[in-house]
Amino acid sequence: MLDLPQSQPAGAGQPPLTVLPHTLRMPSMPSPKQMVSALYGPDEFEEFVKEWIPALGSRYVLVERHGGTGDHGIDVAGYLSQQKLEGEWHNYQCKRYASALSWSTAVVEMRKMFVFAQAGHFTLPRRYVFVAPRFARTLQQTLAKPTDARSKFLTEWDSATEKFVTDLSAERRQAVKDLAAATDFSIFECADLDEVFELHRTTPHWAERFPHAPLSRGPDMIQPPAQHRADEARYVRHLLDVYRERYPGRVTDLEQVSSVEEADAHLKRQRVAFFAAESLRAFARDSTLPEYFDRLQEDVFDIVVEVAERAYPNGWERHAAVAEAAGSVQVTPTILTPFVQPLTRKGICHHLANGDRLIWCREEET
Repeated sequence: MLDLPQSQPAGAGQPPLTVLPHTLRMPSMPSPKQMVSALYGPDEFEEFVKEWIPALGSRYVLVERHGGTGDHGIDVAGYLSQQKLEGEWHNYQCKRYASALSWSTAVVEMRKMFVFAQAGHFTLPRRYVFVAPRFARTLQQTLAKPTDARSKFLTEWDSATEKFVTDLSAERRQAVKDLAAATDFSIFECADLDEVFELHRTTPHWAERFPHAPLSRGPDMIQPPAQHRADEARYVRHLLDVYRERYPGRVTDLEQVSSVEEADAHLKRQRVAFFAAESLRAFARDSTLPEYFDRLQEDVFDIVVEVAERAYPNGWERHAAVAEAAGSVQVTPTILTPFVQPLTRKGICHHLANGDRLIWCREEET
């Protein structure tokens, strides 16, 4: 008889497990403001600003990044006409520094703008907006009084030491100064980062950049119109098959559904559900990413298809079972999740029926 070694208790000979205190938590994600202020480099910050600019409501024909070597002091330009830099345009100067943006830093960019405008590289912008995580109070106070800001600029011009200024001839220096003296300094302003975030949140770029951050508002609910829309045709046809099967001789076409109280009430509920899902689909398209709704639709399908494949006495029973299952589907967490209600899940079933991925009535059951 073989002598087998005695078994040891589980974990014998191993170092004891360390039990973490229940108060230990995973580190939280940085807020969007923390990400932009602390983690973004100059290029990424300019891209962020470029995404925000169209949400301002100005009728730009194009928003374009110029940042980099040889940008002539333009980071992001918003063109108001096809003439671009030769027509009306706005300049967005992006400054992502650890410290607050001060007058001494901002005025260098202002001098650069006047030098290159006088040289004919572009017309003076109608707006010149500094975008930064933080602004020194003195800069904001100075720009709040355009006349004083111009006087301060002109007073400091003659002692400017930047190479792009000192390389100018005396005649050119005077021409630049004259241009500045004739300019309304109300074109210069500061963009508060909180306001930037508030508008950026309304763009589809927000969800892509900050998928962990909640949205400030959800979809606007679309109410079913009195007349059926073209995009309802397929799922309504599948429902009509259900009513024909359930009410033989009483329902043969869509116009007759309203004459059968139960069928009429049922169709109205399904249309409300369809448009609840349609509201979320449109919201995902316009304010987040269409892929989020596609993922939600697949989550619902992956669960309800198993329910739909079972045997039922008729299409009415199949639809009821699928709708019940859809209402409790656990969906993949995305930025849309807070807005996914049971009614939305039910409506997604009709979106799936629109693509014939769910069919309520089957010939072998009739």
